[in-house]
Amino acid sequence: MIREILEGECLARLAELDAGVARLIYIDPPFHTGTAQRRDRIKVRRDAGGARGGFKGARYAVERVASAAYADGPREDYLGWLIERIEASLRCLTDDGSLFVHLDWREVHYVKVALDALLGRDAFINEIVWAYDYGGRSKRRWPAKHDTLLFYARDPERYVFHYEALPRIPYMAPGLVSAEKAARGKTPTDVWWHTIVPTNGKEKTGYPTQKPLGVLERIVTVHTDPGDVVLDFFAGSGTAGEAAAKHGRGFVLIDESPEAVAIMRCRLAPYLER
Repeated sequence: MIREILEGECLARLAELDAGVARLIYIDPPFHTGTAQRRDRIKVRRDAGGARGGFKGARYAVERVASAAYADGPREDYLGWLIERIEASLRCLTDDGSLFVHLDWREVHYVKVALDALLGRDAFINEIVWAYDYGGRSKRRWPAKHDTLLFYARDPERYVFHYEALPRIPYMAPGLVSAEKAARGKTPTDVWWHTIVPTNGKEKTGYPTQKPLGVLERIVTVHTDPGDVVLDFFAGSGTAGEAAAKHGRGFVLIDESPEAVAIMRCRLAPYLER
């Protein structure tokens, strides 16, 4: 089974892959925020002379440690840059494969129009909203608390969708359905409520903008079969790879950042050694 982590600019690396290698492409590209994305990390140790106070008068010293980061500054032609790479990746997708592009409010509408032109409007299957609740709240507008995933099928008449693999979620009004239905739960819609990666959770890698494993597991299990390969050419912390490997799929992960590659190799070491 293919399980690879490749370092380098994705346009060049995609050209090295076999045609039709992946049944699912998921990408979480830079969102074009105009700023560097960084996840600050600290190391805390008990120290009588430390600057931070704790329980029962204990003192702690706080040390800032190196943090993973990547540039997400303004690009003169962000749309052209992204679509060129998506177009290059289509050669790697099976004829019945699926494409997921994960963005936020800044560029998703422009990318949707460009993908409709590239793949055909009939190839667009779903707009999935991942809703969460964290961070600051603006006093000048409605706070932005969701990302958007655009789901396209290479062939809209033939793609993988395992309905039985959809996770079950609780009914909001369980008293309005039978006890059997309430116990079983209902399938989710195109709006997914899912928490972010917890700050102190085991899942946390320290990589900025890391996406939750639970969100990627939904995509992988519904849109691939065991043994299929998942391709992510903006792989970051490697969440798509872990979701794939955890469920018996292969993966090809590409990122130009040496920091990201190091994080992925550490995170996915148990799967790479098999």
